[in-house]
Amino acid sequence: MKEARFWTRLDGSRVQCHLCPQLCKISEGKTGFCGVRKNVGGTLQSLVWGRSIAASVDPVEKKPLYHFLPGSLTFSIATVGCNLRCAFCQNADISQYPLHTGGVTGEELPPEEVVKAALARKCASISYTYTEPTIYLEYALDTAKLAREQGLANIMVTNGFINPDIVKSDLAGLIDAANIDLKSFSEDFYKRLCKARLGPVLDAIRAYHEAGVLIEITTLIIPGENDSPGELRQIARFIASVSPGIPWHLSRYYPGYHYESAPPTPVEELEEARNIGLQEGLFFVYTGNVPGHPGESTYCPGCGHTIIDRKGYLIARQDMKGDTCIRCGRTISGRFT
Repeated sequence: MKEARFWTRLDGSRVQCHLCPQLCKISEGKTGFCGVRKNVGGTLQSLVWGRSIAASVDPVEKKPLYHFLPGSLTFSIATVGCNLRCAFCQNADISQYPLHTGGVTGEELPPEEVVKAALARKCASISYTYTEPTIYLEYALDTAKLAREQGLANIMVTNGFINPDIVKSDLAGLIDAANIDLKSFSEDFYKRLCKARLGPVLDAIRAYHEAGVLIEITTLIIPGENDSPGELRQIARFIASVSPGIPWHLSRYYPGYHYESAPPTPVEELEEARNIGLQEGLFFVYTGNVPGHPGESTYCPGCGHTIIDRKGYLIARQDMKGDTCIRCGRTISGRFT
């Protein structure tokens, strides 16, 4: 265990965690909603600091990040636990491990070893991913500081359910890029299927952007739940209101975990959603989980030229000069070198 940050003492021996909008009030010997932050003797402790449940090398496109160091490798780590309970979770075996087992697990992997492994494998960055990095933020921040000293970039792959003040105070200047889930534009969806709320996620997206973090947004399109043209337009308009240059990833759903009420997302539906995003003024809208689809590639919003041709997670061709289109010279939002 390691003493957590972002909490206060309450009456008696209770504590309150301020890390995420769950704002858990935790009695002695109990854990918060995430299952990995425990009140031990009136002090909030992280049960997963330095305990990685997964560590591997990924292409950065897998996060997915298409406008941040494309073609590079990222060293990915995670612990067990999550502050949401999405019925359709793709990594429920590890994200919901504390809920299912009442405990935590993971191999010892302290921050200095994470950085050493990333450098040895020629990675350009470290990604805090797979489960929700907010719940192991102390571990992520300690690692990120060492990574920055060694010239490595830091990436958050997150559900966005975090206190926005923490984004501005602790992540600004340390986290370089983030892919943030915007699962729906419906409070009912978040409450019913995720045990969370939409409002705080929107606040966090704005906070990440204002903090200077390069962000990309992902929406898993679930037939019959969040795929109506009206809702997709609401999402696109919100993203555009933050910045039209923010990439929007539309990911294909496959049945899993506790939610199997919908079939896999038809590819045609993803294409329609992509068209809506472009119609609403977004410069970059991508189709995900459909390898080889033209919607994986990046097109210059100025002249339409294919500036990054992707095949799955691989880059077949990158036709840019620095961060500009090689044909018309338009600057493309992102970090490409």
